[in-house]
Amino acid sequence: MKGLNQVNLIGNLGTDPEMRFTATGKPVTSFSMATSRKYKNDEGALVEDTTWHKIITWDRLAEICNKSLNKGEPVYVQGRIQNRSWEDDTGKKHYSFEIVARDVIFLGKPKQDKGPDAEDMGHLVEAAIEAGAEVIPEEIPF
Repeated sequence: MKGLNQVNLIGNLGTDPEMRFTATGKPVTSFSMATSRKYKNDEGALVEDTTWHKIITWDRLAEICNKSLNKGEPVYVQGRIQNRSWEDDTGKKHYSFEIVARDVIFLGKPKQDKGPDAEDMGHLVEAAIEAGAEVIPEEIPF
């Protein structure tokens, strides 16, 4: 029988994404994500239960998540559960569970780019020329 390992989560980023690269240059971005549920306990008090998830993205998705997500933003993640284990210096075995994302949908506003895009830069150059500035063609970034 074929198995199924699929996870669908909607929650909020607990950290800004962190991008790094493998030894072969492959981008990988990770971030934490919180999912919450509310329920009434036996005494009738409203309780909020939060679960934290470590999310891993690879390749182009890693680059997009690193550029477009911010801590606190809502996000939908679809992927699979992966577990890893390792031994520490004392020989004690540790286990980690993470979600390897196949799809991420941004439910909040994306990060603003840090600089002007090519269209904005073109308008800036035109304005500089109109104002009498000398523009050297090799310095135009497009």
